[in-house]
Amino acid sequence: MSACVRGAALATILAVAGVLAEAGPAGARDVSIRITGPTSPPVGYLSFCRAFPGECTNHGGEAPEPLTASSWFDLNEVNRVVNAAVAPATDLDFYKTEEFWTLPGSHGDCEDYVLLKRKWLVERGWSTSALLVTVVFDEVGDGHAVLLARTDRGDFVLDNKSDEIRAWHETAYRFVKRQSVRDPNRWVALGDPRWSTQSTAAPR
Repeated sequence: MSACVRGAALATILAVAGVLAEAGPAGARDVSIRITGPTSPPVGYLSFCRAFPGECTNHGGEAPEPLTASSWFDLNEVNRVVNAAVAPATDLDFYKTEEFWTLPGSHGDCEDYVLLKRKWLVERGWSTSALLVTVVFDEVGDGHAVLLARTDRGDFVLDNKSDEIRAWHETAYRFVKRQSVRDPNRWVALGDPRWSTQSTAAPR
């Protein structure tokens, strides 16, 4: 292991210790986005699943991923590497079509980053139920996609706009819908309690 990797590993351990300390004991505070009911998947996701059916099946159980130094390292490394490897480009500019979801090569837009990060984390042993494709409105009100990582210390956001992993409630995004925990082909609507107090839980 090189000195650079050792330094990165130590930084990761210290970072996850900080996250655990801030989160406190499991269940000590509300760290979950509320679910308001079923909703339709994005059209681009449906087309993606027809092209890549293996990416739209369940792998692993339904429990959140334990947040450890190792899992925190996975999230940060995959987020950072994919962000660096894929150049941002709109579907219209690169594929000459609207809403084309795919596993990107050299270029992609927000949902393509999400799909590649999800694939790589599943290959590292994460369950699909802990890695949810999520649609949000960003800080200027535009539609955006992020990967929501479910852990036993709360939900964290992997974003092509930033190499920093943040808890969902620390973002400026309004959460709209995401994949179901139980079935990646079902989607659920989200009630973001920071924006509305009229969010009621529903079965996953």
